[in-house]
Amino acid sequence: MNDSRIPTARLGDGGPEVGVQGLGCMGMSFAYGPSDARESRATLDRALELGVTLYDTADAYGAGENERFLSPFFRAHRDEVVIATKFALSIPPDDPTRRVIRNDRPYIRQAVEASLKRLDVDVIDLYYMHRRDVDIPIEDTVGAMAELVREGKVKHLGLSEVTAAELRAAQAVHPIAAVQSEWSLFSRDIEDRVVPAARELGVALVPYSPLGRGFLTGSFADADQDLTPDDFRRQQPRFTGDNAAANAALLEPIRAVARAHDATPAQIALAWVQRQARVHGLPVVPIPGTRKPGRVEENARAAAIELTEEELSLLEPIAGKVSGDRYADMTFTSAGRE
Repeated sequence: MNDSRIPTARLGDGGPEVGVQGLGCMGMSFAYGPSDARESRATLDRALELGVTLYDTADAYGAGENERFLSPFFRAHRDEVVIATKFALSIPPDDPTRRVIRNDRPYIRQAVEASLKRLDVDVIDLYYMHRRDVDIPIEDTVGAMAELVREGKVKHLGLSEVTAAELRAAQAVHPIAAVQSEWSLFSRDIEDRVVPAARELGVALVPYSPLGRGFLTGSFADADQDLTPDDFRRQQPRFTGDNAAANAALLEPIRAVARAHDATPAQIALAWVQRQARVHGLPVVPIPGTRKPGRVEENARAAAIELTEEELSLLEPIAGKVSGDRYADMTFTSAGRE
C-alpha cells in the first residue's frame, strides 16, 4: 500500500480532528486471546503512518493493562495522537462474564486519576462513560465529568451505549464530542434514535466493532470451534451454534461486493460504515480493532472505497436477518433501555 494518509473528521462541535478511522486497541491485551506485543506495537506505528490518530482503550481492558501497554507509544507521539479511554466498567478477573458498572462522582475521580497514571499523561483527550449506571442520573455523571474538563484532566467528553434521551440530557450539562456504540452491517439499532439525536446535537458517532468483532471478515465461522477458550466472543450469542451458522450465510453479499472491488469483505464492511457519515449527515469515525500491521493497512484502504447504490441495496437487508443478540445480557447496552 502507498502511504497516502486517510482523510480527517472532527469529533463533535469543537472536538478534536482525527483520521476518519481510529484504532480499537482492546485486543492488544484483552478479550481476543493471545497477542504478540511486538506485533501490536508495530501495528500502532503503522496506523499512525497511515493517518490513524484516534486510539481507543479503557480502564476495563485487562484491568488497566491495555492503558499501560499503550503508554510508551502515546508518550513517543503525544502531539500526534488523540487518546480516548473510558471509565465506569470493571470486569472481575475471577468471573469474566460479570460486569460492575459505576457512574458516581467519587468513582469517576478515582478512575481518571488511575488512568492518567497508567497512561503517564497529563490530560486525556477524550474521556468516555463506558456504560450507564441507571441508578445515577446522567446529569450527575456528566456534571462530574465536566469538572475534570475544568480542572484540565480531560479535554473532551464522550458517552458509550447511551439512548437518545440520555444523550440529550448529557448535552444539556456539557458538550459531548462523541457517542460510541456498536454499528455495523450486523448491528444497526442506533440508527432509529441515537444517530438522529447525535446529528441534531452536533455529536460524532464512533462505531465500535464495525467488523462484527471479526465475524464480517470471515476470519472465524463459529467462536466455540475456531477461537481459543479465553476469547470473549465465545460468550456472545450470535457467534456460536445455530446462530453462527445462520449468520455465516449472510456474508455472501459482502463477499460478492468485495469481489467487484477487488477488495476484502472487511474493507466492504468498513466502507459501508464510513458511508453512513454521508447517509446520516454527521461525522462517523469507526474504530476497527487489530493487532497486525497488515490489517491496519487493509482497513485504511476501505476509506477510499465508494459503494454503488446497487451494492448498497445488496447489503441493506443483512442486519434484519441476523440471529442472536450482541450480548447475552442486552440490558448492558443502550438497546435495553431505548
